[in-house]
Amino acid sequence: QVQLVESGGGLVQAGGSLRLSCAVSKRTASNYAAGWFRQAPGKEREFVATISRSAGTTYYADAVKGRFVMSRDNVKNTVYLQMNSLKSEDTAVYYCAAGWDYGVVTSPNRYDYWGQGTQVTVSS
Repeated sequence: QVQLVESGGGLVQAGGSLRLSCAVSKRTASNYAAGWFRQAPGKEREFVATISRSAGTTYYADAVKGRFVMSRDNVKNTVYLQMNSLKSEDTAVYYCAAGWDYGVVTSPNRYDYWGQGTQVTVSS
């Protein structure tokens, strides 16, 4: 069983930055696909970013492209989401996910493990 624990959420002013972390319990750091998703009140969970197995290719939703950067530390078994130039519409609960599919994985249905979520609130 793989366990994911997110941290780093909080309250920030528009234009500010936050870095989310997701610690992965199992020592298979580079051997899983990881993704970040978010869910705002009254909305469906949406894809934010992903990093692929092995090659570490990243892919972003258009809404965050150029502002968010996803990375992975294989030694620390942790994935990160650096969020810059935050906007009020980025306010949501952010979830990290892990799975075993190859390639760019943007559908939540293709992830096997999920964290508990961390709240990000951007004030305007």
